[in-house]
Amino acid sequence: MIKMRKSSEKKRIGIVGVPPLAIIKKIEAEGTTIFDLDEPLVKRDIELASSYLPRVFCAILRTVVINGLSLKLDRIYIDVGPGKCDCALHTATILHDILPETTVITTRNQDRKDFGTPLCTSKMPLVDKISAITRSVQSAKPYQDLPACTPTAGFWGVPPRDFSLLSLFPETTHVYGWTRCMENKTPDHQRLEAQINSDIPTVFFAQSFCAKTALARHLASRHPHGLYVDCDVTAGNSAKAKIEAFLELSAPQKQELKGRKPDFCLLSPGLPTP
Repeated sequence: MIKMRKSSEKKRIGIVGVPPLAIIKKIEAEGTTIFDLDEPLVKRDIELASSYLPRVFCAILRTVVINGLSLKLDRIYIDVGPGKCDCALHTATILHDILPETTVITTRNQDRKDFGTPLCTSKMPLVDKISAITRSVQSAKPYQDLPACTPTAGFWGVPPRDFSLLSLFPETTHVYGWTRCMENKTPDHQRLEAQINSDIPTVFFAQSFCAKTALARHLASRHPHGLYVDCDVTAGNSAKAKIEAFLELSAPQKQELKGRKPDFCLLSPGLPTP
């Protein structure tokens, strides 16, 4: 016998990536329960996703599949294309086939209005900061004003699956890369994604097997104090030791670069970007 959901129960909605602001407003207005499927929400072996996704897919999308199989969702909104990745599009196709009771809806977030990035430049533990940024995707409410701190380190990239990696950074770390685009609610903002501060030691991070590893490594090579790091499911001791040593040995440069603002875009000026 199929157990019917009571009409008074909240709909269970999953989101992947950063859906357009209009979609988030719609979900909020419905009074639904929202699950961020990019995060490890259930305690199940990630190898269970291997029946549906190749192991060369990043740990984030494999986590999405595990969550989708476990949470009995009514709908999943999965952002695809430039705001997320082509692999997310293929993951959406697979979820549609293996979750017949769940409506899977693809979106393409091409929002261009800056929502703001006060968390990225605030002073707080980096674990708390990026946790707040990922939670902000679920809401269309304006941000509170937060004072910007003077940065002593930078974290560029995507939120890691293993947040223990973030505990290695000082509270005065500024956040760059796709995570900053995430807070700004413009995941396809390439020039914002390539913005850095060349005066501070910056770790350029991406999940292993993610296409963003190419950009992370490239920008790290152009940064005067950059370190490229990628991790798969968890951050191992080797990666953590590398980051710790890098941050301890790379003292921020006090002098200002002539003719440059503290934050500037590392992309070539001629590249067509938003």
